[in-house]
Amino acid sequence: MCLAIPVRIERLIDAQHAIADIGGVRKQINIALVDDLQVGDYVILHVGYALNKLDPEEAARTLALFEQLGRLQAAQDAARAAEDPA
Repeated sequence: MCLAIPVRIERLIDAQHAIADIGGVRKQINIALVDDLQVGDYVILHVGYALNKLDPEEAARTLALFEQLGRLQAAQDAARAAEDPA
């Protein structure tokens, strides 16, 4: 399964690279495929490449869904651990 996630551009390094905030972690990404990026823009990131700009509201909704999925997974893991007669 492939996953592309919204990330926020924190700093532009050059025409092809930027530092992005990925869930609180800052990482260098390739921005060569996206024109006209500014600090604060959101992009869809897939395997280290920014694919396109994303509206900030859409980015917030998508990140909220990922957070909900994480909480759901944690609850399911806890339920399975409680059922396991170890």
